[in-house]
Amino acid sequence: MKKSIIFFAMLVAFTACKKNITSLNIDTKKPSEVPAATLFSFATKSYSDVVTSASVNNNVFRFTTSQWAMVTYQDEAQYDFGTRNIPQAWWTTMYREVLQNLAESSNIIKANTTLNAGIKSNQLAIIDIMQVLAFSTLVNTFGNVPYSEALDQKNLFPKYDDAKTISLDLLKRLNTDIAQLNTASAGFSASEDLIFQGNISKWIKFGNSLRMQQALILADAENAIAKTAVEASDAGAISADVDNAAFKYLAGAPNQNPLYVDIVTGGRGDYVAAKDLVDKLLALADPRLSQYFGTNANGAYVGGIVGQVNTISAVSKPGPKVYAPDAQTLLMDYVETEFNRAEAAERGYAVSGNAETHYNNAVTASILYWGGTAAEASAYLANPLVSYATASGTWREKIGVQKWIALYNRPFNCWTELRRLDFPKVTAPVGAKSGFPNRLNYPSNEQQLNGNNYTQASGAIGGDVVTTKLFWDKF
Repeated sequence: MKKSIIFFAMLVAFTACKKNITSLNIDTKKPSEVPAATLFSFATKSYSDVVTSASVNNNVFRFTTSQWAMVTYQDEAQYDFGTRNIPQAWWTTMYREVLQNLAESSNIIKANTTLNAGIKSNQLAIIDIMQVLAFSTLVNTFGNVPYSEALDQKNLFPKYDDAKTISLDLLKRLNTDIAQLNTASAGFSASEDLIFQGNISKWIKFGNSLRMQQALILADAENAIAKTAVEASDAGAISADVDNAAFKYLAGAPNQNPLYVDIVTGGRGDYVAAKDLVDKLLALADPRLSQYFGTNANGAYVGGIVGQVNTISAVSKPGPKVYAPDAQTLLMDYVETEFNRAEAAERGYAVSGNAETHYNNAVTASILYWGGTAAEASAYLANPLVSYATASGTWREKIGVQKWIALYNRPFNCWTELRRLDFPKVTAPVGAKSGFPNRLNYPSNEQQLNGNNYTQASGAIGGDVVTTKLFWDKF
């Protein structure tokens, strides 16, 4: 009996050793495969989140463009981008959260042998348009950046490509994407496409407006190429507010507008209006003033000094429409496209209409978008300080000032236009740590971990300092 018990115990032990326990290695809380559409949706939301956010950890361009100021903490408003490593956060979001997810989504779709060919073609073109948008954001932030080797996960030390070369290639990619989109087939579904809800016609218009925008950024450096791209884009670009490329947030958590999370949920009451913008809106009797900002404790519109401690009761704060939980984020709109058409006309490009008409269309559309009336827009444009015929300065100043006003709450785009058109001339912050930032420094991680490529890139652009101008910034 004792021997039987021993034998049975040995048998059990042997059987236990042979049991397959590899299933314990499976993390049941993390999917091993993610649908391509989910990756695409996540990437578009990640892009929208970071360009909308007012977090001093990643998006400080509202201060840089002198549209917002701070009450107490002035580091970022004074061009201190290193203390919180803002370049690293911006870089990481674009590469990891946006571009890598778009690339993986594209790879999954390409490998799908059962997907309808027309749908596959549209989805790949849409993904590429978003990749162009993200890469252009990186180039226009830093200059030379990893591009040709950037999305190879096996390459830990990607080389930096020349910024102009990247920008020219992005235009070529848009040419291909626009030609590839076909309204005869679907793309992503309405629930997957958080920008256009599956509308291919609107993606085509977005692609054309984006190509026009990127071409004009190049215009002072590569005029002939810019001219060709703008003229090819004009007829197919956004031509009404209903075509705006807008990321639509929801009123309920966790998909609320990032500004609501920053200001309301996060209790950040220290973001206030900047003096430059408030003073300009007051001087022009601009009907958007009451939508952009509220009044101070005395019922007056007063802007705070950028870089200086401001008394919160004495200055205006952002208006509630700006940080509503379901406020949308504009990635491209009719307003910007009409300003771009106005500029193209001034440059002598063959676009429909004339500069004044497009300028008037842009200003009117902006006022209507923010809740104003057609009568208010008409009166505003009749103001000699606003009228295209009588406003001061060259076309760069006329368009630059009004574009700066209209791009309120689109801080990255506003910063790009401010650098490109050089108007208006914003006031330097009190205690500025540098001259006006024409770019952000490369992230510290790149300096430490990708040192050789960083050093080459830094030398190629003229030095890794914020005052170094990008290749397209000629004035």
